Amino acid sequence: MRKILLFILVCLSHTFYSQQDCATALAVCGNSNITYSPSGYGTIKEMVNSGSCIDATGEHNSIWYKITIATGGTLTFDLVPNNADADYDWAIFGPDVNCGSLGSPIRCNAATVIGVGADTGLNMTSTITNALGGSTTPYCKYLDVLPGQTYYLFIDNWVSSTSSTTAPFSLTWGGTATLASPFTDPNIQTYPFNPPGIPALNPADPREVVICSSPVLFDFSILSADIINGNQHFSVSYHTSQNDALTGNNPITTPQMVNTTTVYYYSISYTDASNPDNPLNKCKQIGKFKFKNGSITAKNATLTECNNNNAGTALFDLTTADVIGSATVTKKYYHSMADLNAGLNEIINPTAFVSAEAIIYVKVISEFGCNAVAQINLKFHPVVVVNDTTIRSCFIEANPATASFNLTTAIVTTQPNVTKKYYPSLTDAVGQTNEILTLINYTAPNGVVYVRVSNNQGCYAIARITLLVIAPVYSDILKDKIICAEDKTTLDAGSGFKSYEWSTGATTQTINVGIGIYWVKLKTGDCIATQTVKVSPSEQPVVSGIDISNNSITISVMGGHPPYQYSIDNISWQSSNVFTNLSRGDHKISVKDAYDCSPIEIVVVVPNLVNVITPNADGVNDVIDYSALSGKQNLVMNIFDRYGTKIYQADRFNGYQWDGMQGGKRVPTGTYWYSVTWNENDKTHTPFKFTGWVLVKNRE
Repeated sequence: MRKILLFILVCLSHTFYSQQDCATALAVCGNSNITYSPSGYGTIKEMVNSGSCIDATGEHNSIWYKITIATGGTLTFDLVPNNADADYDWAIFGPDVNCGSLGSPIRCNAATVIGVGADTGLNMTSTITNALGGSTTPYCKYLDVLPGQTYYLFIDNWVSSTSSTTAPFSLTWGGTATLASPFTDPNIQTYPFNPPGIPALNPADPREVVICSSPVLFDFSILSADIINGNQHFSVSYHTSQNDALTGNNPITTPQMVNTTTVYYYSISYTDASNPDNPLNKCKQIGKFKFKNGSITAKNATLTECNNNNAGTALFDLTTADVIGSATVTKKYYHSMADLNAGLNEIINPTAFVSAEAIIYVKVISEFGCNAVAQINLKFHPVVVVNDTTIRSCFIEANPATASFNLTTAIVTTQPNVTKKYYPSLTDAVGQTNEILTLINYTAPNGVVYVRVSNNQGCYAIARITLLVIAPVYSDILKDKIICAEDKTTLDAGSGFKSYEWSTGATTQTINVGIGIYWVKLKTGDCIATQTVKVSPSEQPVVSGIDISNNSITISVMGGHPPYQYSIDNISWQSSNVFTNLSRGDHKISVKDAYDCSPIEIVVVVPNLVNVITPNADGVNDVIDYSALSGKQNLVMNIFDRYGTKIYQADRFNGYQWDGMQGGKRVPTGTYWYSVTWNENDKTHTPFKFTGWVLVKNRE
């Protein structure tokens, strides 16, 4: 933070500076304290024969000041030497007099004031206006002053061979009046002046202007604009001594070689060009400063980051490189020294800089504009070495497309001190999302799992684990079988399996069993597949119909497994389903299919044939009567004429008989056809059909 310049008006430590004549009097600008050590009396002894109380011998070690009143009131001052053996006299002339005609002083004190507390001046309690030589009254009465009045103050250090000594004094203003100064008038000094440089560690020492090397050629004028801070009618000059700063002599006007030991002075001067006689034109404000070597040194640094997943690049934060210990510097980063020197192609994302191994150049700039250059070596940590691998696991019987995998058995790296995390996809592994937490019993189909392998530096690489489900191996020859219900069969699981375990408890390749459902556990490698086999009874054929015609029987069969075999004695078998030349009465027919199981048997009745009826009511052959079959199901006899027209039906309502009548009339003599159908009283209700012809002889 810049501090407002203290008003060190015209005479901050005026050592070795001589304004001993009235004509060259220093302007008192404002009520600031003044210190000065007068030496000599100048070129003119104005006090000789001046009628003052000052020693007639005139001046010894003197200084003149010109005072201009800003606001009226009372004016006092204290004049205190810093050495008790100094004896100061003084006189005030005015108001508004000229150096050539000062007249007598309006206040004067030549009292001998030495020793402890050897101070003098004006105060509010004294009533005297003059104290002649030899007096011991140090103070005179205050002045009543008005705005705009000017006064001259003469101060002399009287020194003899026996008393007093040359020593600086301190002059402090008091009373209610104020002294004019451009440095306290806000209409003149609009803005605060800014002292050059920065405060020294010891506040009493001169401020310090930072240079980047010493010695160095320095242009002092670059400080002026900041000191003046936009104030009009002020100028700055630079000097190598305080005397020159006060007088404006020997200003530094060209760049000079400077060092860090010499004290330099700057002088702020006010000049009212429109009023050359303005008494404030001689007002100055001075300060001092030194140069401080602010050169900085940067050191090379190395940043090491992870070449994650062997991508060939890493993410670097260049700002973390320890190139300098100061936190107040600015750093700029470049790909090459040529870019740095030219200020081109600056790296604009130093906190997230993606790069291969490389050298980056950094320009370090201090708060004072000093700079240094360092290199940042970008290096990779040792890579995490991984390898892709495959693990296999036996299928799960409930879902053979999947298996339970122990992911921890996958050897993806041999490096020690690493951490492994597992993910379902490469994107998840990179982003560390959807981590797989079930590692020992991870259920999955054929697929891939990704492992993020990290070392102690936080570097990682991603390995790929291929998951292979070992599919079940079944017997190719073990098939379902169909056998006769009374038979047994051999089940053979085939060779090539590590072990067998049947549902019967057998551990052999084959077993002999009857009808039923069986399973066998077939072991291949470390996997066991359970295969089920069914032994079913063969389907028995079923007699679907019997046609009886005179002494022939035709058997209709369905179901089972053709071709069928037929027998009427269960000894001799034929492929034909027709039996002829059968006697009247019951016959046991046997049928079997290609499985040659126990045959099915059915009893067939070949009825007695009635070929002629004479419906003449003589009680002999008057009717066709099949009531003997009335115990059969659905028994019906139908009569047809020679044209195939049905003319009569005999059933349970008419006793299963026909007496040659049709609609209550005798049918003409002739041959008629008939058919008798029924269903056998067996479990399949086998349909029977018996056909024949009958000659009906009616009386004409």
